Amino acid sequence: MTSDESRRLYDRALSVLPGGVNSSVRATMPYPFFVQSGDGGHVVDADGNRYVDYVNGYGPLLYGHSPPEAVQAAIQRHASQGPMYGAPTEIEVEHAEFVARHVPSVEMIRFVNSGTEATVSAVRLARGYTGRDKIVVMQGGYHGAQESTLVEGEGDHVRPSTRGIPQSFAEHTIPVPFNDADAIIETFQEHGDEIAAVLTEPILGNKGIVMPVDGYHETLRDLCDDHGALLIFDEVITGFRVGGLQCAQGKFGVTPDVTTFGKIVGGGFPVGAIGGKAEIIEQFTPSGDVFQSGTFSGHPVTMAAGHAYLTYAAENDVYEHVNALGRRLREGLTEIVADQAPAYTVAGTDSMFKVLFTRDAPESFEGHCEAGCEQREECPRYDLCPKNGADVAACDTERWERVFWQEMKDRGVFLTANQFESQFVSYAHTKEDVEETLDAYREAL
Repeated sequence: MTSDESRRLYDRALSVLPGGVNSSVRATMPYPFFVQSGDGGHVVDADGNRYVDYVNGYGPLLYGHSPPEAVQAAIQRHASQGPMYGAPTEIEVEHAEFVARHVPSVEMIRFVNSGTEATVSAVRLARGYTGRDKIVVMQGGYHGAQESTLVEGEGDHVRPSTRGIPQSFAEHTIPVPFNDADAIIETFQEHGDEIAAVLTEPILGNKGIVMPVDGYHETLRDLCDDHGALLIFDEVITGFRVGGLQCAQGKFGVTPDVTTFGKIVGGGFPVGAIGGKAEIIEQFTPSGDVFQSGTFSGHPVTMAAGHAYLTYAAENDVYEHVNALGRRLREGLTEIVADQAPAYTVAGTDSMFKVLFTRDAPESFEGHCEAGCEQREECPRYDLCPKNGADVAACDTERWERVFWQEMKDRGVFLTANQFESQFVSYAHTKEDVEETLDAYREAL
């Protein structure tokens, strides 16, 4: 593959964009390829190279790069009527009604402009509703670029995870290991009357893909109920991808008080949302006293795209198709790993997948999870597969990023550029794409 044009564009970008990119995860070694266009389940770069695309915009593109005609028509119709108005529109009401009708936790919803904005607003809402300051988050979880959650450490030894955040912000955040029931119980024993909310992804999706162990989310639900704290599920990644229209909370059967959304709920356009019990969401201004506002919130084109996206999924076999492809891909990867790299772990569910470069192999593969780690205690990998963000961080991330990613790219497969970000199957992918991808994995591993 040639990359002269991407290299030239990157050289230009370095002069006007920090690091040559507008999001740090897009930076790859030695430089990123620049996409010229998308086509179904593929992207074409500036040099004409074609790749099977499993990044899918980091999750929003449930239909890949060729959304159904009904979705495209809705987008074009609303765009042609005017970009935005600074006034309410019917489509935002219709979209809110759809989400409230399908997602267990949602009685009322506020649309915003990004996943980060959604989680920032959810944290403010929890503090305003409870009158408390402390937020519990999961180590290795990701809730956007916000001061309250860019925190690392444990116990009384916490600190901001990036420069530019005052230490005083970190003092109100309590990071605990995902899937560690003892740690969260101890946290509530010590700080229960100070905790406004537990904020967690139902599945860790930005630190590998880590499923919850049996009973963990139920423990969070019970602790929040017992201590008057809110349980917030960050479903920016999993929303309308895991668990279908009910999202991951429907799949796991645990209903949070508040849910944050992004990505798919906007049909590929910039979006975020905070949904939950009406008595909580009504605390946002103007009906309540927790300030929240935004010029582009409920943008009509975004609302039209999101509503058409989800309506089409409700009326067609979208989830059956993408989940079947995801399962076939994970099953194939499990077979490859067992044969070629037995220390590695295949992770994912529904249409999400990842191979984690873990370092220890089980003595036997008999009875192992066949289509991605399910955290089953009877699985021979159970004690070896990642349970939290620290376990994923201990994987061979350097090899993944510096060798494996490039090898897959050279074979025409576009994966997320590091060990941590999730990968996604889209409705536009085919069985042939999956088999081509499995062949690439066999060669690259």
